[in-house]
Amino acid sequence: MNDDVVSCRKCPRLVQWREDVARTKIRRFQDQQYWGRPVAGFGDHHARLLLVGLAPAAHGANRTGRMFTGDRSGDWLYEALHRFGFANMAASTQRDDGLALSGCFITAACRCAPPANTPTPEELDNCRPYLHLELDLLHNVRVIVGLGKTGFDSALRVLADRGIAIPRPRPAFTHGLEVHFPAGLRLLASYHPSQQNTFTGTLTR
Repeated sequence: MNDDVVSCRKCPRLVQWREDVARTKIRRFQDQQYWGRPVAGFGDHHARLLLVGLAPAAHGANRTGRMFTGDRSGDWLYEALHRFGFANMAASTQRDDGLALSGCFITAACRCAPPANTPTPEELDNCRPYLHLELDLLHNVRVIVGLGKTGFDSALRVLADRGIAIPRPRPAFTHGLEVHFPAGLRLLASYHPSQQNTFTGTLTR
């Protein structure tokens, strides 16, 4: 499945943006080879916890090729995962840094870095089959955490697509919201660990 994700070119706007960013880079990463392709999910295939983020950061995962790796959001997230025993390291800097997850899998609603961190509805639709495929493989997932509104809404949409009854009225993203489904599955809503949220104290540990 990872090969299908990495080779995807369904969205011309995203293809152009991710490749332009990878070619032009920013000053502090001028000496690095950017990934510049879609980013596959990462983690333990026996995970009970699934995190669904927004999309690769232009100079984070779009550079390193691994979800939440090489940017401030990842620094915050992996430190928290390490604290609670889901990660063997508290930092994530590059694909071959030895980081491993236990009981946790990380993915995103959009697999390519989007302009202004904002994928279009059509681009999210194009990525949704990959989230379905991941859920097909992750048989043990019991808790899904939507990191930000887009991650939460995408997870909710996929669950509805899979025939799982969604409560009425349909849950709207609110930090701390917990939605219960049959067979013990839960969907939680959390602010995204972006700098805008962590530096301002909107999201704390």
